[in-house]
Amino acid sequence: MGLRDFELGEAELQVLRALWDGGPATVRDVLNLLHARGRKVAYTTVLTFLTRLEQKGFVRSDKSGQAYVYKTTVSRNQVTRSRLKVVMEQLFDGEAAPLVLQLMRTEKFSPGEIAELQRLIDQLDGQSDSSAREDVS
Repeated sequence: MGLRDFELGEAELQVLRALWDGGPATVRDVLNLLHARGRKVAYTTVLTFLTRLEQKGFVRSDKSGQAYVYKTTVSRNQVTRSRLKVVMEQLFDGEAAPLVLQLMRTEKFSPGEIAELQRLIDQLDGQSDSSAREDVS
């Protein structure tokens, strides 16, 4: 799938999130999870979204039991990476650093997230040090 293949509406994303979080599920299972998350939708609406997602290749269904069971064919990470690349292209000329800096300047992070960011920065810094040593030799 290319970058544009991951363009999804918000409702479709909510259905995919339900499947990513809950695993393979029936229409009723997805409906119940969406209701638990405060999204009041009808059974037929969820079925329509699952059918549409299946036609687009994001989910597949299995009818070996009493009801269709839907399973994602793409990971959350694949969709996230693709959508972030589109944002980087559209708003930041394809550059990741300005996107990250914008998020760091404008968003709030938990202490755990800050620690993870620091760990990643330290890791990148260590890679820069080792590549600088390689350039010298």
